[in-house]
Amino acid sequence: MEHNILFETEVDCPADTQELLTKTIMAALDAEGVEVPCELNVLLTDDAGIHQINLEMREVDRPTDVLSFPMFDLTPGEHPTEEDTDPDTDLVPLGDMCLSLERAQAQAQEYGHSVQRELCYLTVHSVLHLLGYDHMDEGPMKAQMREREEAILAELGITREET
Repeated sequence: MEHNILFETEVDCPADTQELLTKTIMAALDAEGVEVPCELNVLLTDDAGIHQINLEMREVDRPTDVLSFPMFDLTPGEHPTEEDTDPDTDLVPLGDMCLSLERAQAQAQEYGHSVQRELCYLTVHSVLHLLGYDHMDEGPMKAQMREREEAILAELGITREET
């Protein structure tokens, strides 16, 4: 499937970061059965950048690791269709993802795994949000999302033990 992933970087990042995130996004969309070409916008920033976005968009006055802004109000297992295609691009505008590389590095150290593993986890997490998954409760919705995250990461060969 030909998806278009547009990156904007506000911070220095390792050379292979965009390639890693592209591969992860593609794998997540494939694992979820998305059958229409989509476009995603990815902003790579730091804690200050994501803090500002969190404050402006969600009125939450703190940094976070990842933010997702879906274009559609989907439910898990529901996908955008060809009817959602933007006629100017022939792509479905799935939404926006903002990642704090600074927070990903800190969390990788805290959890004892690689920064790459943390970035992949946050990316899968965000794609699932764009596809209607949520974890606001501590019950079935969160469990469903965690199960999908782990399954997609396993398909990529990324485990919690990876260092």
